[in-house]
Amino acid sequence: MRLQPAFLACLAIGAAAPALAQDRRPSHCIAIADAAPGIEYIRTAALDGPETLVNAAWTDPLPDYTVRLSYISHASFLLQTRGGLTAVTDYTGFIGTAPLIPDVVTMNHAHSSHWTASPDPAIPHVLEGWGVYGEGIDHHLDLGEMMIRNVSTDIRSPYGEGVEESGNSVFVFEVEGLCIGHLGHLHHIPNDEQFAAIGRLDVVMAPVDGGMTLPLPEMMATLKRLKSSIVIPMHWFSRYSLEAFLVGMRDEFAIDVSGGSSIEVSLRTLPDRPTIKVLAPAWLRADPGGPVGD
Repeated sequence: MRLQPAFLACLAIGAAAPALAQDRRPSHCIAIADAAPGIEYIRTAALDGPETLVNAAWTDPLPDYTVRLSYISHASFLLQTRGGLTAVTDYTGFIGTAPLIPDVVTMNHAHSSHWTASPDPAIPHVLEGWGVYGEGIDHHLDLGEMMIRNVSTDIRSPYGEGVEESGNSVFVFEVEGLCIGHLGHLHHIPNDEQFAAIGRLDVVMAPVDGGMTLPLPEMMATLKRLKSSIVIPMHWFSRYSLEAFLVGMRDEFAIDVSGGSSIEVSLRTLPDRPTIKVLAPAWLRADPGGPVGD
């Protein structure tokens, strides 16, 4: 059964009608995933040629209904909207030499490479992926053009001793009709309740180191269950772990290693076949044309 996105939005609102009485705008990602599992999006083909995943400088303007994702370093990405909103995932306090103050940063505290205790006070929204020890935290930030929410998962305690329940967050960014997820420092396969809370993810950023986070077989099983249109590998420490991940996913995913540090995504340009898009991390620079480094 194939329906147009406008009708899907109506379905989502209807499915979440009880939530409309609350202050929160309901998630269209959860509503569609739960209420209409057999419905697929129809993406109208681009008028100017084949659909592509575009690599562009972070300073370039964005087309309508499009989001840009730029891989900065390790587990940090910059998300940009056409209206000018910016969000940085797993923010460590440094994103490069660009004079950018993000509107939102998200953090997870498994290691220092995923958070900072001293975020720039000029950042309007700092979303920590943990809360009171063992209790987690609940975010639902509605900025109009972008809504950001989280789903808590467990992490290993420091030095691998025990488990900190709800110490990690999967952050979901709902923007331009897309559902974009960042798995953070995921240490276990989500349970059914967590998968349901995450909902549909059109794009997902996934750690593929195979050791510090999930073992590769478990990460592959997680991603194959999510069935996202685009998977962006992150948190890989060597070409070996990245290549092992790509080999293990080839049976169900196309592999795109065409290069670049960013992509532009819209509902229209999501690939017909689930695709792994390998990006090369690069610090943000005031002059995107200058030399870059990991």
